[in-house]
Amino acid sequence: MLSKIDVNKFHTLIEINSLINSNYRDIHGLLSRIMESATLLSCAEASSLLLLDREKGALFFEVALGYKGKDVKKYTVKLGEGIAGWAAQKNKSLIVNDVQNDKRHLSIIGEEINYKSKTIMAVPMRIKDDCIGVLEVINKKDDADFLQDDLEWLEIFANQAALAIVNAKNMEEARSKIETLESRIQSDQYHKIITKSPAILEKMEIIDRVAKTDSSVLLLGESGVGKELFAERIHFKSARKSAPFVRVNCAALPEGLLESELFGHVKGAFTNAIANRKGRFELADGGTLFLDEIGDLPLSLQAKILRVIQERKFEKVGSDITITVNVRIIAATNKDLEEQVQKNEFRGDLYYRLNVLPVYIPPLRQRPEDIMELAHFFLENFMKETKKQFDGFSREALDLMLSYLWPGNVRELQNCVERACVIGKDKLIGPNDLFLKGGLDEPARADKRDLKNAVSAFKSGFIRKVLDENNWNQTEAARALAIQRTYLSRLIKELNITPKE
Repeated sequence: MLSKIDVNKFHTLIEINSLINSNYRDIHGLLSRIMESATLLSCAEASSLLLLDREKGALFFEVALGYKGKDVKKYTVKLGEGIAGWAAQKNKSLIVNDVQNDKRHLSIIGEEINYKSKTIMAVPMRIKDDCIGVLEVINKKDDADFLQDDLEWLEIFANQAALAIVNAKNMEEARSKIETLESRIQSDQYHKIITKSPAILEKMEIIDRVAKTDSSVLLLGESGVGKELFAERIHFKSARKSAPFVRVNCAALPEGLLESELFGHVKGAFTNAIANRKGRFELADGGTLFLDEIGDLPLSLQAKILRVIQERKFEKVGSDITITVNVRIIAATNKDLEEQVQKNEFRGDLYYRLNVLPVYIPPLRQRPEDIMELAHFFLENFMKETKKQFDGFSREALDLMLSYLWPGNVRELQNCVERACVIGKDKLIGPNDLFLKGGLDEPARADKRDLKNAVSAFKSGFIRKVLDENNWNQTEAARALAIQRTYLSRLIKELNITPKE
Protein backbone atom coordinates (compact mmCIF):
# COMPACT_ATOMS: atom_id res chain seq x y z
CA MET A 1 0.00 0.00 0.00
CA LEU A 2 1.36 3.40 -0.98
CA SER A 3 2.09 5.95 1.75
CA LYS A 4 0.66 9.46 1.59
CA ILE A 5 4.00 10.90 0.48
CA ASP A 6 4.25 8.31 -2.34
CA VAL A 7 0.76 9.24 -3.56
CA ASN A 8 1.78 12.92 -3.58
CA LYS A 9 4.87 12.05 -5.61
CA PHE A 10 2.90 10.09 -8.19
CA HIS A 11 0.32 12.87 -8.50
CA THR A 12 3.13 15.39 -8.95
CA LEU A 13 4.78 13.26 -11.66
CA ILE A 14 1.48 12.92 -13.53
CA GLU A 15 0.90 16.67 -13.35
CA ILE A 16 4.38 17.50 -14.67
CA ASN A 17 4.12 14.90 -17.45
CA SER A 18 0.85 16.49 -18.51
CA LEU A 19 2.57 19.86 -18.77
CA ILE A 20 5.47 18.40 -20.77
CA ASN A 21 3.19 16.56 -23.18
CA SER A 22 0.99 19.62 -23.70
CA ASN A 23 3.92 21.42 -25.43
CA TYR A 24 4.41 23.72 -22.46
CA ARG A 25 5.97 26.85 -23.99
CA ASP A 26 7.64 28.39 -20.93
CA ILE A 27 10.58 25.99 -20.54
CA HIS A 28 12.14 27.98 -17.68
CA GLY A 29 8.79 27.99 -15.88
CA LEU A 30 8.40 24.24 -16.40
CA LEU A 31 11.93 23.49 -15.13
CA SER A 32 11.24 25.72 -12.11
CA ARG A 33 8.03 23.76 -11.49
CA ILE A 34 9.95 20.47 -11.65
CA MET A 35 12.54 21.76 -9.18
CA GLU A 36 9.89 23.11 -6.82
CA SER A 37 8.31 19.64 -6.74
CA ALA A 38 11.69 17.92 -6.29
CA THR A 39 12.56 20.27 -3.42
CA LEU A 40 9.23 19.81 -1.68
CA LEU A 41 9.10 16.03 -2.02
CA SER A 42 12.75 15.64 -0.99
CA CYS A 43 12.06 17.76 2.11
CA ALA A 44 15.02 19.94 1.12
CA GLU A 45 15.76 23.62 1.87
CA ALA A 46 17.05 24.54 -1.58
CA SER A 47 17.67 23.16 -5.04
CA SER A 48 19.31 23.99 -8.35
CA LEU A 49 19.09 22.91 -11.96
CA LEU A 50 22.36 23.41 -13.79
CA LEU A 51 22.74 23.08 -17.57
CA LEU A 52 25.99 21.95 -19.13
CA ASP A 53 27.75 24.07 -21.74
CA ARG A 54 30.23 21.58 -23.22
CA GLU A 55 31.93 24.23 -25.34
CA LYS A 56 32.89 26.16 -22.21
CA GLY A 57 33.23 23.04 -20.04
CA ALA A 58 31.01 24.57 -17.38
CA LEU A 59 27.61 24.33 -15.73
CA PHE A 60 25.42 27.40 -15.33
CA PHE A 61 22.39 27.81 -13.07
CA GLU A 62 19.14 27.75 -15.05
CA VAL A 63 17.00 27.41 -11.89
CA ALA A 64 18.06 28.12 -8.30
CA LEU A 65 15.46 27.88 -5.55
CA GLY A 66 15.76 28.81 -1.89
CA TYR A 67 16.32 32.11 -0.14
CA LYS A 68 19.83 32.40 -1.65
CA GLY A 69 18.73 31.31 -5.13
CA LYS A 70 19.10 34.75 -6.69
CA ASP A 71 22.67 35.08 -5.40
CA VAL A 72 23.67 31.63 -6.68
CA LYS A 73 22.59 32.28 -10.29
CA LYS A 74 25.50 34.61 -11.02
CA TYR A 75 28.00 31.73 -10.65
CA THR A 76 29.16 29.02 -13.04
CA VAL A 77 30.69 25.68 -12.05
CA LYS A 78 33.47 24.09 -14.08
CA LEU A 79 33.00 20.52 -15.27
CA GLY A 80 34.39 18.28 -12.50
CA GLU A 81 34.32 21.14 -9.97
CA GLY A 82 32.16 20.73 -6.88
CA ILE A 83 29.62 17.99 -6.30
CA ALA A 84 27.44 19.06 -9.23
CA GLY A 85 30.50 19.24 -11.50
CA TRP A 86 31.54 15.75 -10.37
CA ALA A 87 28.07 14.35 -11.12
CA ALA A 88 28.16 15.92 -14.61
CA GLN A 89 31.68 14.74 -15.40
CA LYS A 90 31.15 11.18 -14.13
CA ASN A 91 27.54 11.09 -15.35
CA LYS A 92 26.61 9.49 -11.98
CA SER A 93 24.16 10.23 -9.18
CA LEU A 94 25.40 10.64 -5.63
CA ILE A 95 24.35 11.42 -2.06
CA VAL A 96 26.69 13.39 0.19
CA ASN A 97 25.46 13.58 3.79
CA ASP A 98 28.63 15.17 5.17
CA VAL A 99 29.31 17.95 2.69
CA GLN A 100 31.85 19.91 4.71
CA ASN A 101 34.22 16.92 4.86
CA ASP A 102 33.79 15.91 1.23
CA LYS A 103 36.78 16.86 -0.92
CA ARG A 104 34.54 17.37 -3.95
CA HIS A 105 32.59 20.18 -2.27
CA LEU A 106 33.11 23.67 -3.73
CA SER A 107 32.94 25.82 -0.61
CA ILE A 108 33.69 29.21 -2.19
CA ILE A 109 30.13 29.80 -3.44
CA GLY A 110 28.62 29.07 -0.02
CA GLU A 111 31.18 31.31 1.67
CA GLU A 112 30.51 34.22 -0.68
CA ILE A 113 26.72 34.04 -0.37
CA ASN A 114 26.83 33.08 3.33
CA TYR A 115 25.04 29.74 2.95
CA LYS A 116 26.22 26.46 4.49
CA SER A 117 25.52 23.17 2.74
CA LYS A 118 25.29 20.12 5.00
CA THR A 119 23.71 17.44 2.81
CA ILE A 120 23.44 17.28 -0.99
CA MET A 121 21.96 14.99 -3.62
CA ALA A 122 23.12 15.48 -7.23
CA VAL A 123 21.67 13.67 -10.24
CA PRO A 124 22.69 14.05 -13.92
CA MET A 125 20.03 14.84 -16.54
CA ARG A 126 20.54 12.61 -19.56
CA ILE A 127 19.52 12.63 -23.22
CA LYS A 128 20.46 9.33 -24.87
CA ASP A 129 22.91 8.64 -22.01
CA ASP A 130 24.66 12.01 -22.53
CA CYS A 131 24.67 14.32 -19.51
CA ILE A 132 23.15 17.71 -20.33
CA GLY A 133 22.95 19.06 -16.78
CA VAL A 134 22.50 18.28 -13.11
CA LEU A 135 19.67 18.45 -10.57
CA GLU A 136 20.88 19.23 -7.06
CA VAL A 137 18.90 19.39 -3.80
CA ILE A 138 20.51 20.77 -0.68
CA ASN A 139 20.04 20.36 3.09
CA LYS A 140 17.33 17.92 4.04
CA LYS A 141 15.13 19.47 6.71
CA ASP A 142 15.44 18.65 10.42
CA ASP A 143 19.14 17.87 9.85
CA ALA A 144 18.19 14.47 8.44
CA ASP A 145 20.18 12.52 5.88
CA PHE A 146 19.09 11.96 2.28
CA LEU A 147 18.18 8.31 1.61
CA GLN A 148 18.46 6.06 -1.43
CA ASP A 149 14.71 6.38 -1.91
CA ASP A 150 15.10 10.17 -2.14
CA LEU A 151 17.79 9.72 -4.79
CA GLU A 152 15.65 7.39 -6.89
CA TRP A 153 12.79 9.91 -6.91
CA LEU A 154 15.17 12.74 -7.82
CA GLU A 155 16.40 10.64 -10.77
CA ILE A 156 12.81 10.42 -11.99
CA PHE A 157 12.53 14.22 -11.80
CA ALA A 158 15.83 14.47 -13.70
CA ASN A 159 14.37 12.31 -16.50
CA GLN A 160 11.33 14.61 -16.61
CA ALA A 161 13.53 17.70 -16.80
CA ALA A 162 15.56 16.16 -19.65
CA LEU A 163 12.34 15.29 -21.49
CA ALA A 164 11.10 18.86 -21.03
CA ILE A 165 14.34 20.22 -22.50
CA VAL A 166 14.14 17.84 -25.49
CA ASN A 167 10.56 18.93 -26.16
CA ALA A 168 11.53 22.59 -25.82
CA LYS A 169 14.42 22.15 -28.28
CA ASN A 170 12.15 20.38 -30.77
CA MET A 171 9.56 23.15 -30.44
CA GLU A 172 12.24 25.81 -30.81
CA GLU A 173 13.59 24.17 -33.96
CA ALA A 174 10.09 23.93 -35.41
CA ARG A 175 9.33 27.52 -34.44
CA SER A 176 12.65 28.64 -35.95
CA LYS A 177 11.81 26.92 -39.25
CA ILE A 178 8.40 28.59 -39.29
CA GLU A 179 9.92 32.00 -38.51
CA THR A 180 12.56 31.49 -41.21
CA LEU A 181 9.87 30.62 -43.73
CA GLU A 182 7.82 33.67 -42.71
CA SER A 183 10.89 35.86 -42.99
CA ARG A 184 11.61 34.57 -46.49
CA ILE A 185 8.04 35.28 -47.47
CA GLN A 186 8.34 38.81 -46.07
CA SER A 187 11.70 39.50 -47.68
CA ASP A 188 14.25 37.30 -49.39
CA GLN A 189 16.91 39.77 -48.20
CA TYR A 190 16.12 39.48 -44.49
CA HIS A 191 19.13 38.24 -42.53
CA LYS A 192 19.31 36.56 -39.13
CA ILE A 193 21.59 38.07 -36.48
CA ILE A 194 24.02 35.35 -35.35
CA THR A 195 25.30 36.02 -31.84
CA LYS A 196 26.15 34.62 -28.43
CA SER A 197 27.56 37.89 -27.13
CA PRO A 198 25.78 39.36 -24.07
CA ALA A 199 26.49 42.83 -25.51
CA ILE A 200 24.68 42.07 -28.78
CA LEU A 201 21.86 40.17 -27.05
CA GLU A 202 21.31 43.29 -24.94
CA LYS A 203 21.23 45.44 -28.09
CA MET A 204 18.69 43.09 -29.64
CA GLU A 205 16.41 43.51 -26.61
CA ILE A 206 16.70 47.29 -26.99
CA ILE A 207 16.01 47.01 -30.73
CA ASP A 208 12.90 44.94 -30.10
CA ARG A 209 11.55 47.66 -27.79
CA VAL A 210 12.54 50.42 -30.20
CA ALA A 211 10.81 48.61 -33.08
CA LYS A 212 7.39 49.13 -31.50
CA THR A 213 7.68 52.91 -31.89
CA ASP A 214 7.70 55.07 -35.02
CA SER A 215 10.59 57.25 -33.88
CA SER A 216 13.74 57.74 -35.94
CA VAL A 217 16.66 55.46 -35.03
CA LEU A 218 20.37 56.21 -35.45
CA LEU A 219 22.59 53.13 -35.62
CA LEU A 220 26.22 53.86 -34.73
CA GLY A 221 29.30 51.70 -35.07
CA GLU A 222 32.30 50.85 -37.18
CA SER A 223 31.99 49.73 -40.77
CA GLY A 224 31.09 46.07 -41.08
CA VAL A 225 29.53 45.52 -37.64
CA GLY A 226 26.11 44.69 -39.08
CA LYS A 227 24.14 47.92 -38.75
CA GLU A 228 21.97 46.99 -41.74
CA LEU A 229 20.93 43.75 -40.04
CA PHE A 230 19.76 45.71 -37.01
CA ALA A 231 17.84 48.07 -39.29
CA GLU A 232 16.14 45.03 -40.86
CA ARG A 233 15.28 43.67 -37.42
CA ILE A 234 13.68 46.99 -36.40
CA HIS A 235 11.53 46.95 -39.51
CA PHE A 236 10.45 43.30 -39.32
CA LYS A 237 9.68 43.60 -35.59
CA SER A 238 7.56 46.71 -36.15
CA ALA A 239 3.96 47.25 -37.17
CA ARG A 240 5.32 48.24 -40.61
CA LYS A 241 6.72 44.75 -41.34
CA SER A 242 4.23 44.03 -44.14
CA ALA A 243 5.19 47.31 -45.90
CA PRO A 244 8.44 47.91 -47.86
CA PHE A 245 11.89 48.07 -46.30
CA VAL A 246 13.94 50.24 -48.66
CA ARG A 247 17.71 50.76 -48.49
CA VAL A 248 19.82 53.69 -49.69
CA ASN A 249 23.60 54.01 -49.39
CA CYS A 250 24.23 57.75 -49.17
CA ALA A 251 27.94 57.31 -49.96
CA ALA A 252 27.46 55.22 -53.10
CA LEU A 253 26.07 57.89 -55.45
CA PRO A 254 27.13 61.40 -56.49
CA GLU A 255 24.99 64.28 -55.22
CA GLY A 256 22.91 64.78 -58.38
CA LEU A 257 21.99 61.12 -58.75
CA LEU A 258 21.41 60.70 -55.00
CA GLU A 259 18.72 63.41 -54.98
CA SER A 260 16.89 61.67 -57.80
CA GLU A 261 17.36 58.31 -56.09
CA LEU A 262 15.84 59.60 -52.85
CA PHE A 263 13.03 61.81 -54.14
CA GLY A 264 12.47 60.68 -57.72
CA HIS A 265 12.22 62.91 -60.80
CA VAL A 266 9.83 63.86 -63.57
CA LYS A 267 10.40 63.43 -67.29
CA GLY A 268 12.75 66.08 -68.67
CA ALA A 269 14.07 67.17 -65.24
CA PHE A 270 17.64 66.61 -66.48
CA THR A 271 19.53 64.90 -69.29
CA ASN A 272 18.53 61.25 -69.61
CA ALA A 273 15.37 61.78 -67.51
CA ILE A 274 13.25 60.19 -70.22
CA ALA A 275 10.40 59.12 -67.92
CA ASN A 276 8.90 59.86 -64.51
CA ARG A 277 10.53 57.90 -61.72
CA LYS A 278 9.59 57.22 -58.11
CA GLY A 279 12.25 57.85 -55.48
CA ARG A 280 13.08 55.73 -52.45
CA PHE A 281 10.91 57.81 -50.12
CA GLU A 282 7.89 57.19 -52.30
CA LEU A 283 8.72 53.49 -52.66
CA ALA A 284 9.01 53.17 -48.87
CA ASP A 285 5.62 54.81 -48.19
CA GLY A 286 3.99 53.03 -45.23
CA GLY A 287 7.23 51.23 -44.43
CA THR A 288 10.83 51.98 -43.47
CA LEU A 289 13.66 53.81 -45.26
CA PHE A 290 17.18 52.84 -44.22
CA LEU A 291 19.70 55.60 -44.92
CA ASP A 292 23.11 53.96 -44.66
CA GLU A 293 26.27 56.08 -44.37
CA ILE A 294 24.15 59.12 -43.46
CA GLY A 295 27.34 60.96 -42.47
CA ASP A 296 28.21 61.19 -46.19
CA LEU A 297 24.91 62.86 -47.12
CA PRO A 298 25.65 66.17 -48.95
CA LEU A 299 24.67 69.32 -47.02
CA SER A 300 22.48 70.44 -49.91
CA LEU A 301 20.23 67.37 -49.45
CA GLN A 302 20.15 67.43 -45.66
CA ALA A 303 17.54 70.23 -45.53
CA LYS A 304 15.25 68.27 -47.85
CA ILE A 305 15.65 65.11 -45.74
CA LEU A 306 14.87 67.13 -42.60
CA ARG A 307 11.67 68.43 -44.17
CA VAL A 308 10.49 64.91 -45.00
CA ILE A 309 11.11 63.79 -41.41
CA GLN A 310 9.30 66.81 -39.95
CA GLU A 311 6.47 67.34 -42.43
CA ARG A 312 6.43 64.06 -44.42
CA LYS A 313 6.43 66.14 -47.61
CA PHE A 314 8.77 66.61 -50.59
CA GLU A 315 8.86 67.37 -54.31
CA LYS A 316 10.42 65.28 -57.03
CA VAL A 317 13.36 66.70 -58.94
CA GLY A 318 11.96 69.01 -61.63
CA SER A 319 8.44 69.11 -60.13
CA ASP A 320 6.50 71.58 -57.98
CA ILE A 321 3.87 69.03 -56.93
CA THR A 322 4.13 68.14 -53.24
CA ILE A 323 4.04 64.45 -52.34
CA THR A 324 3.11 63.26 -48.84
CA VAL A 325 4.53 60.02 -47.47
CA ASN A 326 4.44 58.05 -44.19
CA VAL A 327 7.96 56.70 -43.77
CA ARG A 328 9.98 55.70 -40.74
CA ILE A 329 13.64 56.71 -40.96
CA ILE A 330 16.48 54.49 -39.76
CA ALA A 331 19.92 55.99 -40.33
CA ALA A 332 23.37 54.49 -39.83
CA THR A 333 26.89 55.85 -39.79
CA ASN A 334 30.43 54.97 -38.80
CA LYS A 335 31.29 58.65 -38.41
CA ASP A 336 31.15 60.95 -35.38
CA LEU A 337 28.15 63.09 -36.31
CA GLU A 338 28.56 65.35 -33.27
CA GLU A 339 32.04 66.23 -34.47
CA GLN A 340 30.71 66.81 -37.98
CA VAL A 341 28.04 69.15 -36.57
CA GLN A 342 30.74 71.15 -34.77
CA LYS A 343 32.71 71.41 -38.02
CA ASN A 344 29.53 72.50 -39.91
CA GLU A 345 29.78 69.37 -42.06
CA PHE A 346 26.40 68.06 -40.87
CA ARG A 347 23.25 69.98 -39.95
CA GLY A 348 22.65 70.06 -36.21
CA ASP A 349 18.84 70.12 -36.59
CA LEU A 350 18.92 66.99 -38.78
CA TYR A 351 21.29 65.24 -36.36
CA TYR A 352 18.96 65.83 -33.42
CA ARG A 353 15.95 64.60 -35.41
CA LEU A 354 17.81 61.42 -36.38
CA ASN A 355 19.29 60.88 -32.92
CA VAL A 356 15.96 60.27 -31.15
CA LEU A 357 16.87 56.64 -30.44
CA PRO A 358 20.65 56.07 -30.83
CA VAL A 359 21.94 52.48 -30.71
CA TYR A 360 25.68 51.71 -30.70
CA ILE A 361 26.74 48.36 -32.20
CA PRO A 362 30.09 47.25 -30.69
CA PRO A 363 32.89 46.02 -33.00
CA LEU A 364 33.67 42.31 -33.32
CA ARG A 365 36.89 42.59 -31.28
CA GLN A 366 34.76 43.59 -28.26
CA ARG A 367 32.54 40.49 -28.56
CA PRO A 368 34.88 37.52 -29.02
CA GLU A 369 32.05 35.09 -28.20
CA ASP A 370 30.67 35.79 -31.69
CA ILE A 371 33.79 35.01 -33.72
CA MET A 372 33.41 31.21 -33.77
CA GLU A 373 29.61 31.41 -33.94
CA LEU A 374 29.77 33.59 -37.05
CA ALA A 375 32.67 31.68 -38.62
CA HIS A 376 30.77 28.37 -38.48
CA PHE A 377 27.59 30.03 -39.75
CA PHE A 378 29.43 31.52 -42.75
CA LEU A 379 31.21 28.21 -43.36
CA GLU A 380 27.89 26.34 -43.62
CA ASN A 381 26.55 28.90 -46.11
CA PHE A 382 29.65 29.05 -48.30
CA MET A 383 29.99 25.26 -48.40
CA LYS A 384 26.57 25.21 -50.08
CA GLU A 385 27.55 27.96 -52.51
CA THR A 386 30.92 26.44 -53.45
CA LYS A 387 29.56 22.86 -53.36
CA LYS A 388 32.54 21.87 -51.21
CA GLN A 389 32.52 20.02 -47.89
CA PHE A 390 34.75 20.82 -44.91
CA ASP A 391 34.79 19.26 -41.45
CA GLY A 392 35.42 22.66 -39.90
CA PHE A 393 38.44 24.73 -38.91
CA SER A 394 41.77 23.41 -37.69
CA ARG A 395 42.89 24.33 -34.17
CA GLU A 396 45.53 26.64 -35.64
CA ALA A 397 42.91 28.40 -37.77
CA LEU A 398 40.66 28.84 -34.72
CA ASP A 399 43.58 30.24 -32.72
CA LEU A 400 44.38 32.70 -35.49
CA MET A 401 40.78 33.91 -35.81
CA LEU A 402 40.47 34.35 -32.03
CA SER A 403 43.72 36.33 -31.82
CA TYR A 404 42.97 38.61 -34.79
CA LEU A 405 41.52 42.10 -34.16
CA TRP A 406 39.11 42.11 -37.16
CA PRO A 407 39.36 45.78 -38.16
CA GLY A 408 36.77 45.09 -40.88
CA ASN A 409 34.48 43.42 -38.32
CA VAL A 410 31.82 40.89 -39.37
CA ARG A 411 32.12 41.80 -43.06
CA GLU A 412 35.84 41.00 -42.98
CA LEU A 413 35.19 37.69 -41.20
CA GLN A 414 32.57 36.77 -43.80
CA ASN A 415 34.95 37.54 -46.67
CA CYS A 416 37.73 35.63 -44.92
CA VAL A 417 35.63 32.45 -44.56
CA GLU A 418 34.37 32.74 -48.14
CA ARG A 419 37.94 33.01 -49.40
CA ALA A 420 38.96 30.01 -47.30
CA CYS A 421 36.09 27.96 -48.76
CA VAL A 422 37.18 28.81 -52.30
CA ILE A 423 40.89 28.01 -51.90
CA GLY A 424 40.77 25.35 -49.16
CA LYS A 425 41.80 21.85 -50.23
CA ASP A 426 41.91 19.82 -47.02
CA LYS A 427 39.07 18.56 -44.84
CA LEU A 428 39.88 21.20 -42.25
CA ILE A 429 40.36 24.88 -43.11
CA GLY A 430 43.85 25.84 -42.00
CA PRO A 431 45.45 29.17 -41.07
CA ASN A 432 47.02 29.57 -44.53
CA ASP A 433 43.56 29.43 -46.09
CA LEU A 434 42.45 32.46 -44.06
CA PHE A 435 45.14 34.89 -45.28
CA LEU A 436 45.16 36.76 -41.97
CA LYS A 437 48.15 38.59 -40.57
CA GLY A 438 48.79 40.03 -37.14
CA GLY A 439 46.71 39.52 -34.01
CA LEU A 440 46.38 40.75 -30.48
CA ASP A 441 49.19 42.41 -28.58
CA GLU A 442 51.59 40.01 -26.87
CA PRO A 443 50.06 40.09 -23.33
CA ALA A 444 46.72 38.90 -24.70
CA ARG A 445 48.18 36.15 -26.87
CA ALA A 446 48.20 33.19 -24.51
CA ASP A 447 49.41 29.77 -25.58
CA LYS A 448 45.82 28.54 -25.24
CA ARG A 449 43.93 30.88 -27.52
CA ASP A 450 40.59 29.10 -27.46
CA LEU A 451 37.28 30.92 -27.00
CA LYS A 452 37.45 30.74 -23.22
CA ASN A 453 40.89 32.39 -23.13
CA ALA A 454 39.88 35.01 -25.69
CA VAL A 455 36.87 35.96 -23.55
CA SER A 456 39.03 35.98 -20.41
CA ALA A 457 41.54 38.28 -22.11
CA PHE A 458 38.77 40.69 -23.03
CA LYS A 459 37.23 40.53 -19.53
CA SER A 460 40.62 41.21 -17.95
CA GLY A 461 41.27 44.28 -20.09
CA PHE A 462 37.77 45.67 -19.65
CA ILE A 463 37.71 45.19 -15.86
CA ARG A 464 41.18 46.76 -15.51
CA LYS A 465 39.99 49.76 -17.54
CA VAL A 466 36.97 50.27 -15.25
CA LEU A 467 39.15 49.83 -12.15
CA ASP A 468 41.60 52.43 -13.48
CA GLU A 469 38.73 54.84 -14.14
CA ASN A 470 37.61 54.40 -10.51
CA ASN A 471 41.13 54.62 -8.99
CA TRP A 472 40.92 50.92 -8.12
CA ASN A 473 38.03 51.51 -5.73
CA GLN A 474 36.37 48.09 -6.02
CA THR A 475 33.03 49.28 -4.63
CA GLU A 476 32.75 52.04 -7.25
CA ALA A 477 34.05 49.79 -10.02
CA ALA A 478 31.53 47.06 -9.13
CA ARG A 479 28.74 49.63 -9.29
CA ALA A 480 29.93 50.76 -12.75
CA LEU A 481 30.07 47.13 -13.90
CA ALA A 482 26.63 46.39 -12.39
CA ILE A 483 27.95 43.41 -10.39
CA GLN A 484 28.47 42.72 -6.69
CA ARG A 485 31.75 43.80 -5.13
CA THR A 486 32.47 40.24 -3.91
CA TYR A 487 32.04 38.94 -7.46
CA LEU A 488 34.39 41.64 -8.77
CA SER A 489 36.95 40.66 -6.12
CA ARG A 490 36.69 37.04 -7.25
CA LEU A 491 37.17 38.00 -10.91
CA ILE A 492 40.25 40.07 -10.04
CA LYS A 493 41.79 37.03 -8.36
CA GLU A 494 40.74 34.53 -11.05
CA LEU A 495 41.96 36.71 -13.94
CA ASN A 496 45.07 37.88 -12.04
CA ILE A 497 44.25 41.55 -12.70
CA THR A 498 46.83 43.94 -11.26
CA PRO A 499 47.40 47.69 -11.69
CA LYS A 500 49.74 48.63 -14.51
CA GLU A 501 53.10 50.05 -13.50
